Amino acid sequence: MLKNQPLTELDKKVMYWESKGKEVPTRELVLSQEQIEGVRRSGVVNTGVLDEVARQIHAGMNTLEIDKICMDYCAQHGATPACLGYEGFPKSVCTSINEVVCHGIPKEEDVLEEGDIINVDFTTILDGYYSDASRMFIIGKTLPEKEQLVRVAKECLEVGMEAAKPYCFVGDIGNAIQKYAHKYHYGVVRDLCGHGVGLKFHEEPDVAHFGRKGTGMLLVPGMVFTIEPMINMGTWEVFIDADDPYGWEVISADELPSAQWEHTFVMTEHGVEILSH
Repeated sequence: MLKNQPLTELDKKVMYWESKGKEVPTRELVLSQEQIEGVRRSGVVNTGVLDEVARQIHAGMNTLEIDKICMDYCAQHGATPACLGYEGFPKSVCTSINEVVCHGIPKEEDVLEEGDIINVDFTTILDGYYSDASRMFIIGKTLPEKEQLVRVAKECLEVGMEAAKPYCFVGDIGNAIQKYAHKYHYGVVRDLCGHGVGLKFHEEPDVAHFGRKGTGMLLVPGMVFTIEPMINMGTWEVFIDADDPYGWEVISADELPSAQWEHTFVMTEHGVEILSH
């Protein structure tokens, strides 16, 4: 709410929920139409990066080659990879194979093989606006169990998207995802979450992929955030790879495969709209 300005309907609804003791967004988390358009333009490039990866990815290539694809596409479109150098991350993209849940670092020695599943996660900065998305890729033909995991992880994202309504709560999203994943006896990673994005790489709210309805931050039109459930074939628990000198790579605790899909969304008066996928 801005001082000396008349209350909008949005202000009134936010104040109502705040009076009920709920966590509500600050004005800074509600983007203007101009800012949303900036994120949308960034999202077009971000989606284009993943489209280009989809066109070129194949068995026998190494993940350093994926990094080059992403770097080259960004450079050709006047954008910057947000991951490069972020808190010491050494590459432009995260490439997470099989039991690597997220934050896998591209390496020449990581060669994709028939049957692998891999998550490619990329964040674009264009004109100061951030967009973030990831996709799963199945290399050739894989085991039916892996194929199902990849499919259900995408369905978890879709279930979370359907649960994200204006003036709902972050916990509504997590609750829907958790219930769906548990039908398949999969673990929903709890140590990592979706997040606000747009003007920064990571900002409020934290979007957990498990939880109770009516908890977490109120979601209102104009907020931009990711939903990115990490779904493990076994336990939800994870650990950091001790052999990773950068301390980034997250692995499922039982070393069973993991899958993740991520979109950037803007909340509207009618539900979420995808800005990058």
